[in-house]
Amino acid sequence: MQDEQEEKLSFTEHLEELRKRFIICLVAVGTGFLISYGFSKQLYQLLALPIRDILQDDNSFIFTSLTEPFVTYLKLAFFSGIALASPVIIYQIWAFVAPGLYRHEKKYAVPFVLLATLFFAGGVLFCFLVVLPVACSFFAGFTQSGMIEMKLKMSDYLSFTSMFMLAFGVIFELPIVILLLARIGIVNHRQLAKNRKYAILLAFIVGAILTPPDVLSQCLMAVPMVVLYEISIVIARIFGKKPQQQDSQPDTDEADPDEDPVV
Repeated sequence: MQDEQEEKLSFTEHLEELRKRFIICLVAVGTGFLISYGFSKQLYQLLALPIRDILQDDNSFIFTSLTEPFVTYLKLAFFSGIALASPVIIYQIWAFVAPGLYRHEKKYAVPFVLLATLFFAGGVLFCFLVVLPVACSFFAGFTQSGMIEMKLKMSDYLSFTSMFMLAFGVIFELPIVILLLARIGIVNHRQLAKNRKYAILLAFIVGAILTPPDVLSQCLMAVPMVVLYEISIVIARIFGKKPQQQDSQPDTDEADPDEDPVV
């Protein structure tokens, strides 16, 4: 009976910790939202650069409801708030997982947060500078026959671009996650190489789910995922925990009961 109460208390403590981390993330996103909303019009002009030269007439977007511009700027500020709060979100994820790690594994906190933030920003920039111009040119090419005229709604364009950019930001975290797992000893390069075919299949499935229903958008997301997976294999080979480290390290940690992971 006492053990059952301790387990319930431990589960309650985990829920309380999760709630605290979630609230911190919400506060960070809210702060980013407030900062971004003051520059929402300028942010939208920046977001429109990949398609600005493709728009017809006076190079402007249209809206079909009275509240559409206001709601679109709110959504843009929210997405921008998530991007600005990404370092805090990444750290809170780490802080929630950290109690279940050994002391020698917790030392990777600062490098993990810094690298994860840089890779997230790199994924967003890669999408904005490389993927979006290609995608916009491809889809706008259907209007070149002269029989079709493009009138692009500002809310539709925001939904299209924000989905791509946030997805690429998350996808570019793959090498960092693999690096962390390899350093801890959970995965190694042999396992990753053995499961390569499943990773390729999963990449195209994810690309089909997260992108519009066309082959080009799917490939624009799936191919970088496959490349990142191959990079992750190389990273795991170079920086992963060696077999002798895996055999010797747990004994050192188990010698100190304070370092036992919390389940």
